[in-house]
Amino acid sequence: MNSKAAYDMCCKYHGKRVRITDNRGNVHVGRITNVDNRNVWLMPDRAGYGIGFWGFGEPGFGYGIALGAITGIVLASIFFI
Repeated sequence: MNSKAAYDMCCKYHGKRVRITDNRGNVHVGRITNVDNRNVWLMPDRAGYGIGFWGFGEPGFGYGIALGAITGIVLASIFFI
């Protein structure tokens, strides 16, 4: 998935719970809290362990995933854990 397509999809799903797969095969599940021209910010479902609640560099936004590293985005249902 190219960066433009990832950006458009993240904007479309802003505020929704998603499942994002990156180019290393890692799966991230959480709510999209912010999108900029380089990153999507995801609040993980299991916030409270430090990285989810306070985030890396952007308080309250969760953690960032580079748009160029995203290979897939789908809306998450209760079945995605």
